Amino acid sequence: MKKKAVAIMMASLLLVSLALAGCSSSGSEEASADGKKVIKFMHLWPEGSSNAQFSIVKDIIGEYEKEHDVKIETEILNPDQYREKLKVLASSNELPDIGMTWSDGFIQPYVEGDMLTPLDDVDTGGVEFIPGVKESYAVDGKTYGLPLELNISYVFYNKEIFKKHGLEVPKTYEEYKNVVKTLADAGVTPATVGAKDGWPASFWFMYMADRIGGSTILTDVIDGKAKFDDPAIKQAAEEIQNLVDMGGFVKGASALSNDDAKGYFMNEQAAMFLTATWELPNYTTSPDVTQEFKDKIGYFKFPTYEGGKGESIDSYVGGPGVGLFVAKDSKVQDEAKDFVGYLVKRWGEKSVTDAGVIPATKVDTASLELDPMYIEILDDLAAASNVTTYFDTQSSPAVSELHHDLVTALFGKQVTPEEFVKQHADELAKEQE
Repeated sequence: MKKKAVAIMMASLLLVSLALAGCSSSGSEEASADGKKVIKFMHLWPEGSSNAQFSIVKDIIGEYEKEHDVKIETEILNPDQYREKLKVLASSNELPDIGMTWSDGFIQPYVEGDMLTPLDDVDTGGVEFIPGVKESYAVDGKTYGLPLELNISYVFYNKEIFKKHGLEVPKTYEEYKNVVKTLADAGVTPATVGAKDGWPASFWFMYMADRIGGSTILTDVIDGKAKFDDPAIKQAAEEIQNLVDMGGFVKGASALSNDDAKGYFMNEQAAMFLTATWELPNYTTSPDVTQEFKDKIGYFKFPTYEGGKGESIDSYVGGPGVGLFVAKDSKVQDEAKDFVGYLVKRWGEKSVTDAGVIPATKVDTASLELDPMYIEILDDLAAASNVTTYFDTQSSPAVSELHHDLVTALFGKQVTPEEFVKQHADELAKEQE
């Protein structure tokens, strides 16, 4: 099964790579103008859309370069561009010395393709990872990625819009549908979502599946213990399209990127935005966002579904965010590993106070002054009954790509719920043969 998934991935990557040329290879050691070794680092936090994270990484790089005889060159792309570029570079064995990766099913083909080096020997300065997070980057007992983030997803909402329309935070799905109807009838966009790239809209589907089919249903599908055409999963897809029919989402959602969709919420043109805690800086600490806007933002847990198997509102969709890898063919592998350890340690220290981002390492919150929303979410994590890792992260690249396409089509009503579950089930069956 694993070998087949890798073969499918590599074949598709090779086709993509034919369209591009001129990439530089990590296999050739370079020196800067002043003779320092060069480490090539590709990440996915652009200054425009992820300013807090961008600034932290830039500062850490500056600190490291002052202390070490190296030059770190960065290439920075948004997450969707990054995913595509990584595929292209992998197909021609031209990965950067250091890059970012997701866990589980995403990293596995790169490991099986012998592209990454184990990081078990990296010195992270004694920091402790949150239990279970680092393990998500392990394959056959070796760790190939060191995590930076831990994310869970919430519905963030504009308290002022809710108050204006006499709305309370919904705890059940029926209550949520009442919120949607009230806002839509008043000409207000209930929720914004960028469905063009699939993954942001998948949050809605994954929570529906959790609440209807139970907290383990999607993980059970990945593990072969359940089928994607389970009636509960089909019902989740049906409920998504019911919300579309109710006018529950921003118009033209299937043509919007995540950044496009986020703009509706940030500009107060939509009442709600289901997203992950990587957005916390915009609601808590970012100097680029007005305090007036921050004061209007609250969050709530995805509502429970009457009659569903997912009984706990404290079950979340989330999991590890991005982690760092080092390319196996890097000519500056030792230097790259040293910087990765340094970055992980400093990120854990700075991300809390400078960005309001939940790190993958343990933090002593008692000694820090943190925004109240951040404290509440850390408390939520401590009391969580379950955190289901994003389905597209758990999946193989082939299933993940299909999932993104089908979620876009589901929101655009270009597939029926029956077609949605069947195409998933058929692709998963191929890998389990």
